[in-house]
Amino acid sequence: MLTITNFNNDLDTTKEKKGIVITSRVHPGETQASYVMESIIDFLTGATLEAKILRDKISYTKDDGTIGYVELINQLHWCKNQYQVTNQIAMEGTYSNRYDVTILINGLPLVQIELKRRGLELKEAFNQTNRYERHSYNSGNGLFQYIQLFVISNGVNTKYYANNPVKARSFKQTFYWADEKNNIITQLSDFANIFLEPCHVSKMITKYIVLNTSNILMALRPYQYYATEAIVERVKTTNKNGYIWHTTGSGKTLTSFKTSQILTNTDGVHKVVFVVDRKDLDYQTIKEFSSFSNGSIDATNDTRTLVKQFTDDTKLIVTTIQKLNTAIYKQKYLAKMEKLKSEKIVFIFDECHRSQFGDTHNRIKSYFENAQMFGFTGTPIFADNSVKNALGKRTTKDLFEECLHKYVITDAIRDRNVLKFSIEYIRT
Repeated sequence: MLTITNFNNDLDTTKEKKGIVITSRVHPGETQASYVMESIIDFLTGATLEAKILRDKISYTKDDGTIGYVELINQLHWCKNQYQVTNQIAMEGTYSNRYDVTILINGLPLVQIELKRRGLELKEAFNQTNRYERHSYNSGNGLFQYIQLFVISNGVNTKYYANNPVKARSFKQTFYWADEKNNIITQLSDFANIFLEPCHVSKMITKYIVLNTSNILMALRPYQYYATEAIVERVKTTNKNGYIWHTTGSGKTLTSFKTSQILTNTDGVHKVVFVVDRKDLDYQTIKEFSSFSNGSIDATNDTRTLVKQFTDDTKLIVTTIQKLNTAIYKQKYLAKMEKLKSEKIVFIFDECHRSQFGDTHNRIKSYFENAQMFGFTGTPIFADNSVKNALGKRTTKDLFEECLHKYVITDAIRDRNVLKFSIEYIRT
């Protein structure tokens, strides 16, 4: 076993290093009795939903009879976890398997790397991980069920994907990592330096994997990661607004959900309000958000319910722009809404090119004095395609300021995240 700080440097130095160690995460000053670790191991090996257990805290009884808690992975300070790498771990199951490289965080195997020779198809590595799941991950103490991410590479092509039951896996759901400008990172050495950097891989596991209500893990793609990071950083460090230009069909709902989820747990943010522009989209968004995390939001059936959610402890609200406008415009709601005017509320507008160019946007912006406003759009309005109204010609930039991240149709077609266009020319 090798404790590491750089996975790329250590991928080639672990040929003889083997073994799995569970590292105690009991807080300093608390009991380190062996029965505590035994109870933790029993809990881990008896778990039926490893992804959820990994993110929860395990309770134990201290020597004085009080209850203490152990965290398996530090989610708040993800860089403070302990990292190790090992390779050629042999497991006996239905068949004998030997795993190429395993990354352990706090002693638990959370990232599995399957390597093939240059020239071999990447799908061979993908199929190999499926065989691991079928034949050996349940063997021994079953700790390999805690794998969160797979990395597959033949040296020149490297991809990642979330660990799910084999029947839920698809090679189409394996992704290349990329930089902020959507340049794909294919070489194993570059991928290891960037994606497998200890702090980054911890952040991906703790922040950027969604366990949906069907118990399927969804690892965010690079452009979703960068968009979320850009908004969160802007909220933490500035009072400025911004917008995300991600093409239609690229998964903006998941991006906006993850952004909203992180912001609700960000210091200083009173509420996060996700705003859509039609009632059918209101229902659709609530349904999709709820599929990502059951009970994460409550439906706003009418403006009265919306006002109630503004004034109670609800952190994440999904509503229509029409209800929001009524809440800050109708006299009967103003007394209750008044106390929200100075609170830091983050508004996220879906498809912000459709309904943000009238009086309503200005009314929301002027009413909430300490608000930050972010828009998601697949088709931003620029000067050359803007339409004049009573307020003049306005662009997406005029309303939301800076574009924080772009992932346009050409990027999505290249990555095969959307279907290609079929263009036909007709001679007349």
